[in-house]
Amino acid sequence: MTDKTIQIEVLRYRPEQDQEPWLQGFEVPYSDDMSVLQGLQYIRDYLDGTLAFRWSCRQAICGSCGMMVDGVPKLACKTFLRDYPGKVRIEPLNHFPIERDLVVVLDDFIEKLESITPYIVPKEDKPLSEGEYQQTPAQMDWYAQFSGCINCLLCYAACPQYGLNPDFLGPGAIALLHRYNQDSRDGASEQRMALLAAQEGVFNCTAVGYCSEVCPKAVDPANAVNLNKTAVAKDYFLRFARPKGACK
Repeated sequence: MTDKTIQIEVLRYRPEQDQEPWLQGFEVPYSDDMSVLQGLQYIRDYLDGTLAFRWSCRQAICGSCGMMVDGVPKLACKTFLRDYPGKVRIEPLNHFPIERDLVVVLDDFIEKLESITPYIVPKEDKPLSEGEYQQTPAQMDWYAQFSGCINCLLCYAACPQYGLNPDFLGPGAIALLHRYNQDSRDGASEQRMALLAAQEGVFNCTAVGYCSEVCPKAVDPANAVNLNKTAVAKDYFLRFARPKGACK
């Protein structure tokens, strides 16, 4: 057992007994290879079994363990206690209602995710006998970066505009929307463009760019937003350039 310890302050909130969230400190032994998630698991296993937090894979794949670490949105499994000598503060993700302790309510994001049609809608149906919907490596390159999103919500916690206006579609949903719109096999881009052009769409973004800084998968949602600002503006002006009665 290591002789090093760290003070982990955790924001607690149990709605059945707490009127307001409050900070509770725990003294936790740690080694240099110990993650913040492991520190929380130590608290739950040995100090306070009532502590609530989400986690699953422990490999920065599932996106479940997103939380604020000293005020910065991070994946707890990918963040190490050695980088916070002496003391670290753990809180639930910013801009989301707290369900319990470090667990936040995800309903708003799920609704936004469902609204973008996050799956491929074939341009035209074809029987199985005609084979797969094929795609070249070059066509995949158009969207590959944006397919890495793990729905961890760190970008939403980092987005000041989402904090001010929860109706904003938000960086994560826009990045995923862009991924499907750029897929050569998909035929639903027109209906998704309507979401981008709406009042809650891309022009709500104030171009802070912090969403891309905190993304653990280098998806770059800020770039997806900027690309779609251009796409929406282009689509708008092309409407006036088309002759009346012309097909899109």
